[in-house]
Amino acid sequence: MHYLSDVEAIDVFGKKIELLRKEIAKVIIGQDEVVKDVLISIFSKGHVLLVGVPGLAKTLLVNTISKVLGLSYSRIQFTPDLMPSDIIGTEILDQSRNFKFIKGPVFANIILADEINRTPPKTQSALLEAMQEKAITVAGKHYQLAEPFFVLATQNPIEQEGTYPLPEAQLDRFMFNIWLDYPSFEEEINVVKTTTTTYEGKPEVIISGEEILFFQDLIRKIPVADNVYEYAVRLATKTRANRKNSHPWANEYLTWGAGPRASQYLIIGAKCHAAFNGKYSPDIEDVKRVATSILRHRIVRNYKAEAEGITIEKIINEFLKD
Repeated sequence: MHYLSDVEAIDVFGKKIELLRKEIAKVIIGQDEVVKDVLISIFSKGHVLLVGVPGLAKTLLVNTISKVLGLSYSRIQFTPDLMPSDIIGTEILDQSRNFKFIKGPVFANIILADEINRTPPKTQSALLEAMQEKAITVAGKHYQLAEPFFVLATQNPIEQEGTYPLPEAQLDRFMFNIWLDYPSFEEEINVVKTTTTTYEGKPEVIISGEEILFFQDLIRKIPVADNVYEYAVRLATKTRANRKNSHPWANEYLTWGAGPRASQYLIIGAKCHAAFNGKYSPDIEDVKRVATSILRHRIVRNYKAEAEGITIEKIINEFLKD
């Protein structure tokens, strides 16, 4: 893909995003901010942890996005008996008595890891390694995963029996932690109308894998002012208790703060959000827009915060006030 300049390419990118959102809206009613965050994550080369109760169209959302992006899609249902080989694949003996590698569902562009906390850490880590390295190793052989590669993992926030919560180090590999809320009254009426008739939304492919890779690289090239870099890093360092730049609420309510990966994602997310809105460089407002979903799973409350009913979101909002 060749454009006269990066500025022209950003203009084209903004138009493509509008088309993508319109096509997705043929199937997904409402959830505009969730769709926007998922798209930001894809074009930022990130992954998403989506938290929501059953029935909020998480699977349909991922399936629809894979269609409009023209990408291959795999859904993996995580269960307590799932093995790493069920995700990455396994070697078998063929008729010539040679070992042959049978690829698992991880060899797709978009992976839906449904209820990732239902499976033991050994199996969770098989997927999380692929997320980090964009490759897997089986029996000493290295296999590169196709790009673009994007994982959307889901969790049910209510039912916690028989689950294996993701450790903080593994949660850190997700760019966004997005909470999916119930639709509004009007949106739910539209959902019921469209799903209880013969209507079937058929989204069209808007963008190719090659274009996605081009735009992912374009986002990285977007320039950022020093004050925006400083704001993003200051925001991340505020969350770390008992440090030089700690926020008073971090000292009082947090046991653990966000690491440097949060600062990186705040900048890349702000770049992408700016490009979505036709801007050629992000400002502090773009950093603030992506901050909650980036910090939500990277800070850990202490007992005092839980006892006083101080939520993660309230703490983050306090950080964003300054």
